[in-house]
Amino acid sequence: MRLTLSLLILSFFFAHCTQEPEVPQSGTTAPSVTDRPKGKLFIIGGGKRPPALVQTLINASGMEEGGYGIILPMSSGEPDTSAFYAIKQFTDLGLASSKFRSYNFRKGSYPQAAIDSLRNARLIYITGGDQNRFMDVVANSPVYDAIHEAYHSGATIAGTSAGAAVMSEKMITGNERRHPEYTGNFRTIESNNIEIGEGLGLLSTAIIDQHFIWRMRMNRLITVVLDHPDQMGIGIDESTAILVENGNAATVYGGYQVIVLRHPEGQTVTQDSLLGGRGLELNILLPGDSLNLD
Repeated sequence: MRLTLSLLILSFFFAHCTQEPEVPQSGTTAPSVTDRPKGKLFIIGGGKRPPALVQTLINASGMEEGGYGIILPMSSGEPDTSAFYAIKQFTDLGLASSKFRSYNFRKGSYPQAAIDSLRNARLIYITGGDQNRFMDVVANSPVYDAIHEAYHSGATIAGTSAGAAVMSEKMITGNERRHPEYTGNFRTIESNNIEIGEGLGLLSTAIIDQHFIWRMRMNRLITVVLDHPDQMGIGIDESTAILVENGNAATVYGGYQVIVLRHPEGQTVTQDSLLGGRGLELNILLPGDSLNLD
C-alpha cells in the first residue's frame, strides 16, 4: 500500500516537473503602452525671435541648469552665418557660448563623435532656410535617429521657419506642382498642387506651416488639410511658437496667433482641379492658449 502510494506521488511529481512551458497562442501580444517622449518641441513660426520668446525656450529646455545645445544649420545656404546668429540669440540672454556646438552635417558624412554628441544634447536647434535641403541631408541617416533618441530621452528639439516645417511627419516642401514658379501667394485651392515630403516625424498628427498670417498662407493650409484629412494643419505666425510637451500638449507663446485647421468629416470632393469640403473646423489661438494634438 505504501509502495503504491509512493509510486503515485513520484509519477505526479515527474509529470509536472517535465511539463513544457505554456506557449502563447499565435497572434497574441502583450498590451501596448503608448511611448510618450520625455522631451519637448519648441516650434517657431519664423521671423524675429524676441528675447522673451527665446527665454521661454531656454526655460523649457533647462539649459540654465546644465547640459549643452547643438545648432543644426543644414537648412541654410550660409550655414556658418546661420549658426552664428542662432547661438547669439542665446548668448545675448546670458548663456555661455561654450555651451553650444554647431554641426553642419553633409549627406553621407556623419562622424560618430558628432552623432554621439547630438544624441546626448539637452537642446537641439534647427535653423531656418530650406526644409528640403535639411531633409536631403538628414532623412534615413544617423542624424535622424539621434534626434529621435534625444527627443525621447528628454531633449528639447527646437526649430524656426524651415526648422519648424521639418517637425512634421508629412512636411510642406514649399513647392506647388501646378504652379512651379514660386510666388509665395498660393492663390488657389487645388488638388495635387501642394507638394508634401518626408519630415522628421516628431509630430505624426499635424502638419506645420510657418510665417503663417504674415505671409497669408491660409489657402495652402486649407489645401493640405483637404488633401490629408487625417492630419490637423497648424499655421504658426512669425515671432510666435508652440511648446509641445508629453508628445501631445501644445501651448502658444510669443506675440501673435496660431491657426488650427481640422477636417474631421474627411469628405473631400474634386471638381476638375478644384477642391471642396464641408465641416472644416477653424480655431485661432492666442498666446497662452493650449491645444491637444491627439
